[in-house]
Parts: sequence; structure tokens; C-alpha cells
Amino acid sequence: MAEPKRVLHIVSALERGGAETIIMNIYRHIDREKVQFDFITHSYEQGDFDQEIKEMGGNIFRISSLGSSGPIHYLKSLIKVMSSSKYTAIHAHTDFQSGFPALAAKICKINHRICHSHSNNWLKNGFKGLLMLKVLQMLIKMSATKLCSCSEEAASFLYGRYSNRVHILKNGIDINEFLEVDKKARDQILEELQISMDVKIIGHVGRFSESKNHLFLLKVLKQMVEKDPSYIALLVGDGPLRQTIELEVERLGLDKHVRFLGVRSDIPKLMKVFDVFLFPSKFEGFGIVLLEAQCAGIPCIVADTVPKSTDMELGLVTYLPLEEDLLRWSNSIENSFKIEKPNKIIILNNLSKLGFNIQDNVHDWLQLYGLRTM
Repeated sequence: MAEPKRVLHIVSALERGGAETIIMNIYRHIDREKVQFDFITHSYEQGDFDQEIKEMGGNIFRISSLGSSGPIHYLKSLIKVMSSSKYTAIHAHTDFQSGFPALAAKICKINHRICHSHSNNWLKNGFKGLLMLKVLQMLIKMSATKLCSCSEEAASFLYGRYSNRVHILKNGIDINEFLEVDKKARDQILEELQISMDVKIIGHVGRFSESKNHLFLLKVLKQMVEKDPSYIALLVGDGPLRQTIELEVERLGLDKHVRFLGVRSDIPKLMKVFDVFLFPSKFEGFGIVLLEAQCAGIPCIVADTVPKSTDMELGLVTYLPLEEDLLRWSNSIENSFKIEKPNKIIILNNLSKLGFNIQDNVHDWLQLYGLRTM
């Protein structure tokens, strides 16, 4: 049997973030006897997906980031990895830094060089920051053979005036993971977390970072609890701001109303206990977890900074400005309990109609690499 074609993905870390989750969704559904994924990561720590990648036949290469190693050393490290195997394509998921892997691949004569935007904002600004972004955009344009993005907003953010060249690549999910959850899952999770059946649960899944806006979430929760003490929030994830959020929970007197669940691999089961999904992000390239929440049939109260392309047209999503009065956010949460949940057939039909079916996505990704086989 012929050796599988290999595609090299470049990511910051192999954590359960949006981009990494999307890549792994694709990886699980390709024919790995014909196509294999390898990964370059900037993290030297054990990642959430490391074991699974190795079990599926992928390789993980760890190199220092652009910021810590400098442009020349970073480029040399990339070239060293890309020269170690015959790669059909490279696929960079590191936003403005993606031009460096594309340039390294160009030097290594790799024909398919994809840069992929997963975000629609960067917290750095100022003249020097803007100038650097323009230079990095030019490097992407000169080195990549294909510009991709998860949404129009993310395309405009990363590629600027080159965004008209961008291929919008839908983020797909395996609907079966959410539709086939055991009916007993809710009771099992509640028992595990020692939560009574009569509480109202606000759920959130996301990295503890500035973009996810947990501080705003806590303000909304505080107002909800003052009106109805049966509300609690389940916060799934980890990250650099977790300790800050834990201290804020204590300061606001919400200790009995917030549970920190850390990184979890059973998101479909956890979502079965959410009564409402709260997603007040300051910015999102797409927000695949919002797609997952809708597939689980959960009403979602979402910041209007999140791309509207995440709405599956099931009547579950309410978009609100972050500048809006907290009262409107709390009222929307209360009203969400009146929303009729769609049945499985409607969810499945809308997922496919809007292009979020994982099998369709696999086909699109393989076409990027010049491959037609699954």
C-alpha cells in the first residue's frame, strides 16, 4: 500500500480551542490510510490532543514561537521540519504569523500553501503595530497559494484589501456527537457536579482570555442571581485569566453560583445540562462552540461581535450589543426559557443546508491540498 499523503498544520498550541477543534474534527473523518496530518506547535507542554494525534498516526513537532526565537531562527526551524518529510501541503492557522510557514514551504517547494484566518481582531494597536500588520499581510500574500477564512469578518481582519481572494471554509461539526447523547447524560452530569435538578444553568465554553469576556458574563450572572438565586454558571475551559476570574467571582459573592469545570472532552454531554448558552465574546473569528450549542438545542444569548454566519436559523440565537444595558441581557436570558427547541430532523437539515456538515467540510479541505480522496 502506498504511503499516505501528509499535510502539515501549524498551530500555536494543541489545546481545545476553536481552530484546533476544527482541525481535529477534519482529522477524525478523513481516510488516514490515504491522508495524514502532522503538526507544528509553539508549545512545549503536553497538549489536549497530543495522545489522540499520535494514536491516529500523526507527528508533532515543537518549535519556539516567532516572538521568542526571532524571524530568522523561526524560519530556519520551520524549514527544518518541512524538509524532514515529503509534504503535499502546509496549512497555517497562526493568523498574522502565517506568512512565515508559507514562506518556509515556498522555499521547500511545497506546492499547496494555505493560510487560514480564525479570528477577527487583535488586541495590539498603535502605529508600530499597524505597520507590522501590513508587512505580515504582504508576506502572506507573497507566500501563500490559498487564503482561507472561517467567515467574512475573519477574512477582512487578516487579509485586508486582499480579502476578495479569500476562500470561505465553513467550520463543520459531527452532528451525531450532539444528537446521539444518552438521555441519562443530564442526570449523570448533575450528579457528578452535585447540582440539584431545580437550578437554572447558564453555560459557557471557552478559554479564559480577554476575548471571551468572562468579566462581562459575571456581571450578567450577578444581576440574574439578585433576581433569582436559583441561577448558576458552569464555566468550561482554562487559560491565563482563570485566576483573575476566580477572584472576581469571590469579590462579587458568586462563589455558590459559579462552577469552574476546567478543560473537558465531554462537551456534547455537558451541553445537555445547559439551559441557556451565554457567549459575550469581544471578538470571534467564527465561534464553533456556538454552532455546537445550537446542535444541542440550547438557546444562545450572544454578543453581536460574533459573526452572524454562526446562526443556524433555528430561532435559538439572540444577538445583543456589549454596550447594551445589563437588564436587556438578563431579560433575554429569562425569555430564552420560553423558546421552543427544534427537533433533531430540523437541526440536521439546517446544518447540512448551511454547509456545516463535517463530511462536506472534509471534501473542501482535501480539495485545498489538491487531494480528492477521503
